[in-house]
Amino acid sequence: MTHAMLKGSNVPLDTAAVRAVLRWTPGPGVPDVDASALLLGPSGRVRSDEDFVFYNQPRHPSGLVRRLPKKRDAAGLTDTVEADLGGLDASVDRVVVAASSDGGTFRSVSDLRILLYDATGPEREPLALFEVTAETGEETAVICGELYRRGDAWKFRAVGQGYPTGLVGLATDFGISVDEDAQEGAQEGRDGLPGAPGGARVPEGAGTGSPVHGTPAAGSAGLDATVVRPPVPPRPAVPPRPDRAPSYGYPQQEPAVPVPAYGYPQPVGAPEQNPSPDFRMPPMGPQFVRS
Repeated sequence: MTHAMLKGSNVPLDTAAVRAVLRWTPGPGVPDVDASALLLGPSGRVRSDEDFVFYNQPRHPSGLVRRLPKKRDAAGLTDTVEADLGGLDASVDRVVVAASSDGGTFRSVSDLRILLYDATGPEREPLALFEVTAETGEETAVICGELYRRGDAWKFRAVGQGYPTGLVGLATDFGISVDEDAQEGAQEGRDGLPGAPGGARVPEGAGTGSPVHGTPAAGSAGLDATVVRPPVPPRPAVPPRPDRAPSYGYPQQEPAVPVPAYGYPQPVGAPEQNPSPDFRMPPMGPQFVRS
């Protein structure tokens, strides 16, 4: 028999492994939804960043908690988290099952629900069902429910706690280290600008497309259009002016009349150009005349 749960209620589990299935109906204006799980210790925080199972880290190192691929069926889309509760380390006190929206708030997801199944055998009637509703309409992440220890047994509690800060804000509250880029993306999402977190990509993300499906952001179709610019006509070659020194790299031209270097004696012309065969150069250097 399926337990139809109310917010805050709990139900005991008679199985050592469960499958938590998030289900919603997609459509125009409905954001994509991603399931995630956090393994918490007795302090209510993760033991390390490896205790965060989501689309960029779909499997816990122990292999006991994992996120399965999304599926579409007659009732809508599903995203699933499986947990082998009986094999978890004793230091794991709770497994939080959350959902985050990508491309909008949960105000637009009116039929989100979590169904809990016994994962030890073929899928039968769900053990529990909880309809998750937005409290303020501004939530971009929500804790749907949690699996928690009670002695040697496990129970499931319907939670329904929302976060307007997305998956980044939710993960940070439970002790996940989030890089600065993701935090900036979360802040942009709060301000209504692009970059609302679709994850701790923790993400991700610039843009609002789903990191799982690669869904393009709204209004992005025109971004792929090729801009064709008219060709720029080549500039005509300008011949060098006759009185301009040649540019660097071009062959130098010998001047018609050699110009002597500064400080050196003037060259003597051919003998037939001398005014007199008795011409002699004057003595060089300063002349000191003592009076």
